[in-house]
Amino acid sequence: MNTNFKFTSHTPGKTKARLGTITTPHGTIETPAFIFCATKAAMKALTPDDMVNGDTQIILSNTYHLLLQPGPEIVEKMGGLHRFMGWSGPMLTDSGGFQIFSLGHGSVASEIKGRRMSNRNQTLLKITEDGARFRSYIDGNEHVLTPEKSIDTQRKLGADLIVVLDECTPFHVDKAYTQKSMEMSHRWAARSLAEFKRGDTGDQQLYGIIQGGIYPDLRKDSCDFVNSQEFFGHAIGGSLGADKSQMHDVIAIATEHLCPDRPIHLLGIGGISDIFVGVAQGIDTFDCVHPTRIARHGSALVRMENSGSRESEHINLRNSQFREDPTPIEPDCGCATCKKYSKAYLHHLLKAKELLAFTLISIHNITFMNRLMTAIRRAIKDDTLEQERKHWLG
Repeated sequence: MNTNFKFTSHTPGKTKARLGTITTPHGTIETPAFIFCATKAAMKALTPDDMVNGDTQIILSNTYHLLLQPGPEIVEKMGGLHRFMGWSGPMLTDSGGFQIFSLGHGSVASEIKGRRMSNRNQTLLKITEDGARFRSYIDGNEHVLTPEKSIDTQRKLGADLIVVLDECTPFHVDKAYTQKSMEMSHRWAARSLAEFKRGDTGDQQLYGIIQGGIYPDLRKDSCDFVNSQEFFGHAIGGSLGADKSQMHDVIAIATEHLCPDRPIHLLGIGGISDIFVGVAQGIDTFDCVHPTRIARHGSALVRMENSGSRESEHINLRNSQFREDPTPIEPDCGCATCKKYSKAYLHHLLKAKELLAFTLISIHNITFMNRLMTAIRRAIKDDTLEQERKHWLG
């Protein structure tokens, strides 16, 4: 038994929502938790100290991008990701599988949610049983990412939690393709696990990925497969449907069939309403670029009653209505930005194209997400999750 890692959970209320802890060599994560994306071994516009000051527990980096630059050998030589980027807390790396999807179909995350895009440069050359052959977007050189290469890369990167390689199918493909892809992803997962075991030093743990698209029978098959393998945790991936309602159904189907004694991660989802739905279904961790990405576009996360809209979870500080607004982003937020700066100042920075705007709004957004997750954990303990949802979403 690997004593460096442990997962515990319990469900104190009437829903499937659960409180838990994930123990890693770099610290313990209280769940439910949000994982922020330091894609290329950096939080855009933020330092690790900014993340710690915002009460961040865990971050993730991207195997695909770090495979290309600077390369896993450089990161390993520099002492692994933690030392390389100055982050001392728990860390996860994804496998590169999502990038296989986005390169293969010339699209981005929106297609997982049902919106096809075809105007992006396609650099994938071929997906085979062996793996994915693609051309680097940096220098045009060809690379092959196999399940074994993905695990070896993640081992050298040194994150605490790592993920098997899979092909992430988009929404527009049919059931036959989804099943064929899922079955290949299962074979890749078995190869990933075998490679992980061959080099296991006790410093990392591996998550399996549930595929199957929008099809309940395929999702169950994928859950059965992952349950049968010696993974530390589960990650729900692939197409989650054409709209939020279908996405919520897919999440419910997957969580119903997963072994409850492992942590469950939901890949790529970070909206406030979606987090409440996922938590109620037993999801333990979430990741998404959304909080920091919208900050770089001038948008700040707020409780819905502060957004001026019944449908928006953020405000756009570029809007002229904030030009003379002396109030902070949220009056009850204790982040470094809200303590000191007004919406008017942030509006000015954005209009003046000052980079400080991105840092200050990102600080607020990460703190907001961590406040949200702390409130959710407290509400699960008190069995008041629905009341807490109304507090944040109205």
